[in-house]
Amino acid sequence: MADTVKIDGVSNSSAHSRRHGLRKRISRNWELYLLIAPAFLYFLIFHYGPMYGIQIAFKNFMPARGITDSPWVGFDHFIRFFNSYYFWDLIRNTLTISLYQLIVGFPLPILLALAFNEIKNGWFKRTVQTVTYAPHFISVVVMAGIIVTFLSPSTGIIINIIEWLGFTAPAFLTDPAWFKTMYVLSGVWQSTGWGTIIYLAALSAVDPQLHEAAIMDGASRWRRIIHINIPTIIPTITILLILNVGSILGVGFEKILLLQNPLNMSSSDVIDTFVYRTGLLNVQYSFSTAVGLFNSVINAILLIAVNQIARKTTENSLW
Repeated sequence: MADTVKIDGVSNSSAHSRRHGLRKRISRNWELYLLIAPAFLYFLIFHYGPMYGIQIAFKNFMPARGITDSPWVGFDHFIRFFNSYYFWDLIRNTLTISLYQLIVGFPLPILLALAFNEIKNGWFKRTVQTVTYAPHFISVVVMAGIIVTFLSPSTGIIINIIEWLGFTAPAFLTDPAWFKTMYVLSGVWQSTGWGTIIYLAALSAVDPQLHEAAIMDGASRWRRIIHINIPTIIPTITILLILNVGSILGVGFEKILLLQNPLNMSSSDVIDTFVYRTGLLNVQYSFSTAVGLFNSVINAILLIAVNQIARKTTENSLW
């Protein structure tokens, strides 16, 4: 009994000491905790708080009865989605657009950053950077308006240029075969310049003495890029690739919804637009929540899997 009391006493004393140490650290660094408080509250209120409503994916949600009193239906909504005729169409469109965007859009900021890093002319480098960064600050609504205006069959400048060159302009806005290309290339134009910032920051950490030693050994500029610059940004490339693969089913619906029309629906309808349409327009809250939860779970599984693969192969990972 005495030993137990002694052990409990040590345990209680240790817990008290830890609490005292925590209070001391907080009081000593209260400015830092105050600085992080808005971000903490944002995620707590707008990201973790709404998770309470995920349970309606397993219920037949009735607004009059509320979340708690709505009857449970188990996995009925998931089964309904998996057995629906549009399930594979949504998966195919979502994966196609995501992989297309990853294959085309992911390497371009890396190549652009490597090119910028080699430019020695200051004013030319700043001018090109500004031109490539500028589209990032265009809102999604304005970007969709620009695309529609430029590709309009009657007044679109791109259509007029193609016809002026003697070719027949395709129906970019209505032909399902062109929707994915139009969506991906417009996204690349808007985001490539901004994406180079991260890689340029990583390249700034390269030790100039490495380049000086390589030049003395007779290494060409191309070899210095291959053996010095690229290995330096490999950890950054790995992290960003993991994040991109982890959101491969999260294409987003804003620009797709703005460019979507009944003629290109077969190619443009993705999981996120389907969730928006069934949840908000058709008021099927439980069903749309189930579809959204399925999307999030798959993304989480992909994120964890790719992170594990990256950690074993490159020793670079998110955690």
